[in-house]
Amino acid sequence: MDTLLHRFNTVIKGYIEGFDRLVFKGTLKPLAFVLGMQAFLKNKKVLNKDYKDWVTKQSAAIIETAEAYSQKHCGKGIIYIPSINIRKEELAHNMQKESGVKEGLIGVWSCVESCTTYRSTFNPSAGYPVLRPENSRCKHLYFYFDHSDYGFMSIRLQTWAPYGIQIALNGREWLRRSLDKEKCPYIVDGNKFLHIDDYELAQKLLNNQLDTKWEQMLSGFVQEVFPGMADILGEDMRYYWTLWQSEIAKDYIFKDTQSLSSLMGSLLRHAMMTGTYDRVLKYMGLPVSKEGQPHPLSNPELFTKVNTWHEGMRVRHYVDNNSVKFYNQQNVLRIEMTMNNPQKFLVQRYKENDDRSNGKKYLPMRKGIADINLRAKVSSERIKSFAEQLATVTDKTPVGKVFEDITRPVSKNGKSTEAWMLPEKTRTS
Repeated sequence: MDTLLHRFNTVIKGYIEGFDRLVFKGTLKPLAFVLGMQAFLKNKKVLNKDYKDWVTKQSAAIIETAEAYSQKHCGKGIIYIPSINIRKEELAHNMQKESGVKEGLIGVWSCVESCTTYRSTFNPSAGYPVLRPENSRCKHLYFYFDHSDYGFMSIRLQTWAPYGIQIALNGREWLRRSLDKEKCPYIVDGNKFLHIDDYELAQKLLNNQLDTKWEQMLSGFVQEVFPGMADILGEDMRYYWTLWQSEIAKDYIFKDTQSLSSLMGSLLRHAMMTGTYDRVLKYMGLPVSKEGQPHPLSNPELFTKVNTWHEGMRVRHYVDNNSVKFYNQQNVLRIEMTMNNPQKFLVQRYKENDDRSNGKKYLPMRKGIADINLRAKVSSERIKSFAEQLATVTDKTPVGKVFEDITRPVSKNGKSTEAWMLPEKTRTS
């Protein structure tokens, strides 16, 4: 049972839970290490000393193809971004408003950014040039779409070997497109649904996202933005996909903004006062002794941050580069689990390359797309644990008063918006 929903069911009109932000990374494993890259060049009959000339030529071809693609689909060429500090997503949103794009390619941008690549250098002991890894800078292409199936999304392609790619989707944007196809009315603000006519349908559509054939979907995007891949790298070259970052969010949609805002003071105070390190470790599914101490072998790095968020506030607990947070926006109360480090969670799965007859074992979760459903399940359990604790709220002291009394502001560029909430002993190295 959803205890938070049960506790406030008179003022909550619906809820949805599922993917929010998803960031996939594609790696060409045969080219991801020096000997693999050298073997590839040898097969292509390219000498190590000619690596730079070869890779420069391929980079020019990728950019030329992207320029033609951009001209064809949105009537403008690649737009150069002079600084890595400029927010590409904001540029894309502004471009979409100006051009009125409802569906399809919004634009293509380029920016010179840091990358991992190779350099050919003479090896005296070998007597000939060899490749060595190098941290360098090269041109990256950013493709922004409002996709007919997945909504607003982006693809980042490194134009220099080994051609890493990153694909960012948003589950709520995906839901928006799915609701459009079902002709189900809704009211949306950014990636928050303030109202949906059919919450049961919306939840079904979010659940259906878990049935996606991820390899097929992601490879389809590659064909769109890197059509010359087979010509450059050969027909058999394939990306290996990992889910670099995932966010699962549960949104409780209140009847109106006032119904939620009148509760937020108590909820925020409760989250701050009960956010002790032993409870936070339990939220994140980590073992805690009877005395409330973490397992001696887990050695967690844990802290809590409180900061202003739009017109309200947000509480976020971090453990080992994963986090759970909650905040309000208009009439939506969101609890969200962000996972950057899935290896910290043990799940039941088959051991890689093991005989299935040996059964499943408790093993660290993998970043590969094979464990996406396990990742969603674990994230949902962590959200449920946090929601159950919030549902026990009783105090009604204004959160502003508590915030003044128990926090020590941290000044950043003249803005005091953050406070570290947990005692120093909980932040271990």
